[in-house]
Amino acid sequence: MQNIEINIVNQSNNDLPTYATEGSAGMDLRANLEQPVVLQSLERALLPTGLFIELPDGYEAQIRPRSGLAIKQGITCLNTPGTIDSDYRGEIKVILINLSIEPQIINHGDRIAQMIIATVTKADLMVVQQLNSTTRGEGGFGHTGKK
Repeated sequence: MQNIEINIVNQSNNDLPTYATEGSAGMDLRANLEQPVVLQSLERALLPTGLFIELPDGYEAQIRPRSGLAIKQGITCLNTPGTIDSDYRGEIKVILINLSIEPQIINHGDRIAQMIIATVTKADLMVVQQLNSTTRGEGGFGHTGKK
């Protein structure tokens, strides 16, 4: 595991994102709201965090759901994982959706997602006429069965 320094601007009154435990891969992001947001069943909303980051070249930030919100309240992130590119300088915002049948309330300071910092590998695409064959071949989408 390696540590990198990331410049951050915090325009909210929430604490900076932190790792909950020593082994955590993601830092919790908190909602930066002027008033609570009520998400109706199947409703989605773009929630601000008040955070702006400057990632070094070769890194991305991935925005992912929090498992506790998903299982307890049916709230998850759309566009998951969301990607923050190293050249983006806008506010980090999180797209949440309520998959439960009941309205869910998001308050200022609630932990709404987690952010993972990851290295980026860029690909050089090579045009060929044919791909190498494998045992699997074109099988996909449940081709191995249920058991």
